[in-house]
Amino acid sequence: MPLIEVTLAEGRSPEKLRRLITALTDAIVDTEVGPRESVRVILREVPPTHFAAGGETLAERAERRTRATESQKSQSQQQNPEGN
Repeated sequence: MPLIEVTLAEGRSPEKLRRLITALTDAIVDTEVGPRESVRVILREVPPTHFAAGGETLAERAERRTRATESQKSQSQQQNPEGN
């Protein structure tokens, strides 16, 4: 009985999670590792504050990107105050 365990950051829609489960199951069946009814998939969703890459949590990364985007917008508006 193949068992696939996936840990991913939370925030995906139920439809995307369903497609992931289907794709993983199909991969096992297509590679003849096991029949469809024997495939088990466990998805573990982790909050962005508990998932890190390079020492930075996903929440911190998102905040940094938001600040950078806001800074770019502010600079653009200062350079072109009329919006043209």
